[in-house]
Amino acid sequence: MRRPNVVLILSDDHGYADRGALGLDPAVRTPALDRLAADGVTCTDAYVTAPICSPSRAAIISGAYQQRWGARWFDSSRFGDERTSLAERFAELGYATGYLGKVHYGPEDVGDRACPPHHGFAETYYGLAGRQQGRLNYLRHSDDAVAEYGPEASWRMAVQPMLSGDDPEDLEGFLTAELGRRSRTFVDDHAAEPFFLMLAFNAVHNFCWQLPPDELRRRGLPARDDWHDADAQGYADWYDGAITPNLEHGREYYLAQLELMDAEIAALLDTLEERGLADDTIVVYLTDNGGSTCNYGSNAPLAGTKYTLWEGGIRVPFLVRWPGGGWAGGRTTTALVSSLDLVPTLVAAAGGAVDDVDGVDLADVLSGAGDRAHDALHWDCGFQWAVREGDLKLRYVDGASETAAGIRAVEHADPGDGLTLVDLAADVAERRDLAGDRPDDVARLLARHEVWRRDVGWADPVPR
Repeated sequence: MRRPNVVLILSDDHGYADRGALGLDPAVRTPALDRLAADGVTCTDAYVTAPICSPSRAAIISGAYQQRWGARWFDSSRFGDERTSLAERFAELGYATGYLGKVHYGPEDVGDRACPPHHGFAETYYGLAGRQQGRLNYLRHSDDAVAEYGPEASWRMAVQPMLSGDDPEDLEGFLTAELGRRSRTFVDDHAAEPFFLMLAFNAVHNFCWQLPPDELRRRGLPARDDWHDADAQGYADWYDGAITPNLEHGREYYLAQLELMDAEIAALLDTLEERGLADDTIVVYLTDNGGSTCNYGSNAPLAGTKYTLWEGGIRVPFLVRWPGGGWAGGRTTTALVSSLDLVPTLVAAAGGAVDDVDGVDLADVLSGAGDRAHDALHWDCGFQWAVREGDLKLRYVDGASETAAGIRAVEHADPGDGLTLVDLAADVAERRDLAGDRPDDVARLLARHEVWRRDVGWADPVPR
């Protein structure tokens, strides 16, 4: 029996509600993602381990809570050097490995362990978002662009050259299309052998107005300039006008980027079918954290957004398809699953074994043979933490902290304040605080989170 190929597609800041199949907004067009859902399995209660990209991505690639090596927030996030990556596990199994797209585990530079060619990927084309304020430009990546924008703006607007291996490579063109083209080439090149491809789009991260001129014309959208060092207006004031609620046509720009990313996913799925590989290929789609409402993403019916531990900050679209393995049929599961589960699930499907991670093998859940994955999941950023057990979720936010204040002021998002308990089965929008009515549940979940913190190596007490 042929071992399955694996394609892991990771997007950036995609809103939980923004899939056409959900029917929540007729302007959302995602036929490729809808196709994955119709043919595969949709995990409705799927989570990432952080409400921001870099610590979340560290957990995805390792299968372990990133708090085990001290990664809580942007300022402490990094790839766990001592951890075996998902790509290294596939390489050990004889798979061809490839990485395309955005890299962001924290501070990273060319040649670091955090770079894909240095944690198991043999073929790579990527941009280091850790060197570029956490983002990649959609249209420009070249030395000429760096010189044109200036030292600060080239960092903020993320126009540094892409990298192939450790070597810079200029791209003056639409990055989403280039990533899609290279993904299809990778499949063509490795159709005769088992392969693992990680395709990490920068879409739909801000700034979504960075669309090809022909797309702007076709959609009747105005062009908008990036920020440059020569601009008289400071970056902070400019940024405030570039996010909700101040960006005219913001939702339209966002949906255009989502639609164009979806088109590249569709072309990749078509390539798998044309090559006769679709039945033998596991395709996974998820995003790195909850949708960013400052970028006009929607997380309805969930409360909150990226940066927060409301459901909208950590619950994500999570689609899996493997017809040959029975992970198919357009089924939906409400099992409590996590991005931590990708490593053990995918490696086991390829014939390997993993025993040093926090994730679990989802094979039974995805095949329909079982309906349980995790009893509980934990999140902890220092100034805010949460634990979900069954349908109950206990969450704490130090609303007076500097980080919480910064999220409110800069990103126009409210992380909340204080300790709250909600029953997600009855109140997925987290409107009713049950903490005062159910003190025993609060005490139990608090104690459970304290045990978890000790397990991941944190000696300091749980803030409450």
